[in-house]
This record gives sequence, structure tokens and C-alpha cells, in this order.
Amino acid sequence: MLSAFILLAVSCKNGGTKTTASGTDTPDRAGLIAPRHAEGFRVRYTDAGCLVDIQDPQRGEKESFHFLLVPRGTKPAQVPAGYTPLEVPVERVVCMTSLQLSNFICLDELDRVAGVTSTRHLFNPDMKERLADGRTRMIGIEGNFDSEVILALDPDVILISPFKRGGYEALRGVDIPLVPHLGYQEATPLGQAEWIKFVGLLCGEEEKANRIFDEIEARYNALKALTANVAERPVVLSGELHGGNWYVGGGRSFLAQIFRDAGGEYFLPDDTNAGGLNLDFETVYSQTANAQYWRIVNSYNGTFSYDALQAEDARYADLNAFKNKGVIYCNMREKPFYESMPVQPDVVLADLIHIFHPELLPADYQPVFYELLP
Repeated sequence: MLSAFILLAVSCKNGGTKTTASGTDTPDRAGLIAPRHAEGFRVRYTDAGCLVDIQDPQRGEKESFHFLLVPRGTKPAQVPAGYTPLEVPVERVVCMTSLQLSNFICLDELDRVAGVTSTRHLFNPDMKERLADGRTRMIGIEGNFDSEVILALDPDVILISPFKRGGYEALRGVDIPLVPHLGYQEATPLGQAEWIKFVGLLCGEEEKANRIFDEIEARYNALKALTANVAERPVVLSGELHGGNWYVGGGRSFLAQIFRDAGGEYFLPDDTNAGGLNLDFETVYSQTANAQYWRIVNSYNGTFSYDALQAEDARYADLNAFKNKGVIYCNMREKPFYESMPVQPDVVLADLIHIFHPELLPADYQPVFYELLP
């Protein structure tokens, strides 16, 4: 049974929750959307149309965004106050992040992606081909977007990350709807993955998105159940020093949750932040005396090793996880981490369980993203 879950986990081409307009579950309405884990968007079906409310899942008091989705080619009879009409399915979209792009890849909807930003860590062969032949265009990088290219693409919407420093203010003058995709703000792996339903709404592929997410959720929960009663839960550190600061996720962050679900404990168990924190080395060191593992994701040019890590900062060698060869590593130059991870939290979870509690998975399990650094 478990082997079947793991084998299914690498596929992302299947796809539901079934809901009524009031938001309650029903067994026969696969084409309606009702998020169960995501805190950043809500969907209501009304006589006016499908109302989508988007807000920061970490700070609900921040700016919120409201859209009325109407069938393409139609005009709404009434538009509720504060809502922006948006025709769906969208035909041409600009994606600003790998997380957004991961949803279109998983839904097999790359035909709708007219523009993207950085391709530094792009692995998908279909998207590479589209960029090469001009079906998809580069629109510049965050903070330096090419407005002329964007206007020439004539997109229906531009997906943005409004609470990042991305230079989005410059786009407000192009008269194209800016639609927030806040999956990156979700505090749980399934919450982040559930934004595929939001993109399913935009693409007119609600049933497929529901089906895909249901399968992701089932595999994730089956794996999570394996660690429910583990006796020993190793402590895990994450991140590296950059410019004198150690950026880490808070104790209620996405990372902290997936470490717990994998049968581990985050090194900041009492912290209540869902977002990121900047700590100095001394603070991190004082909190990691018992940390058995240290998770690192970077884009190292060459073969990453303990020697290379120590060369970056000699103090790293003082960390318990370094001394005991407990570095969990993913090189983004070699693996499609941000392009695939958002819609494969079950695969990430399996990798971590394989490291923390290898006896719980089949002996022949092959890691996809994370491995112990040799």
C-alpha cells in the first residue's frame, strides 16, 4: 500500500473536492472549489458569479483582493462592491514565480503561460521549448520588468506576489489585472499545494485541480500517519548565513510543519511566527545544541561537501549536525525544487521520513529532492 503511494507521488497529471455553493462538502459537485487547508483564498458561488477573496494567510489585516469570475465573453449583470470582474478561463497569463508555474505544469496548462520571469532554475522541458521558440517570453526580473514586452504579450492576468519586494508597483500602469498568488505565504505544505485549485479556477479546470489535490492530500496524509507514534523525533535546523544573518522559517512555518509531519522537531519549538526570522549565528548556535539534522537548499556551483560548507564559514563546523554528518541537502542546479516541490509536498515528506525514520519506508526508496550530504 505504502509503495503505491510513493510511486504515485512523482506524478502530477491527474487531478477534487466536491462542494456546494455554501461551502459544504457533497459527493457529486466535483467542479466546485472549496479550500480545506489554504488560508489565503476563499471561494463563494453566488447569483452574481464566482467570488474569490484573497488575503495574506499570515496577516489577515493586510490588504485583501477581490475578484468576480465570469465566463469568458460575458458581462456580469452586477458586480458586487469592491470586486474586479475577471473573465475565465484565462487564455494568456504571466507567471512571476516558480511556485505559480508549478501549478500550470501540474495541471498541464502551459499553453496559457505567455510570460515568465527568471528561468535560472527552470527544468521543465516543455517550458524550455516554449521559451526557445517564442511561445513564452521572458519579461525581465523582479524589480526590472519590461513593460513593453508585457504589453506585447497582451496577457489576461499577471500573477503577482504582492507582499514581496518585486517591483510590482511599476506594473500597475499597464492596465492588466494583477492577481495575487499567495501560496508562498501558506504555513502548511497542503495549504501551499492547494493553490492549484486557485489556478484551476482561472483555467476553467476546477474538476482536474480538485482531483489532483485530493490525490496529493491522500498520499501526504498516508505518509504522515506513519510517523504519528514514533518515539524519537530528531531536532532539525534549517538555512545558512547570508550577509551576517541566518534567515530561518518561524516555529509555525511551512518548514516547521513538514519537519513535524516527517517525525522530527523544528529547532525553534516555542516560536509562534509563521513567516521568516533573521537570527545571528550565536542565537542559532545556542538553539541547536541537540539538533541532529541541518537542512540546506542552495544552488552551489560544483560538488557541495562538508569542506565546502566549512569554507563558507568556519563556525559551521561547531554545529552538532555538522559534526555528526547530518546535513540534509538539495542543490537547485540539479533538482527542480521550487518548480516541483509546491505541488509535491508528499514527495518532500517521503524524502524527510527516509532520512529521519528510514525503517518506515521501503528499503529501496530513492530520494527525489533531499538526501544526506555524503
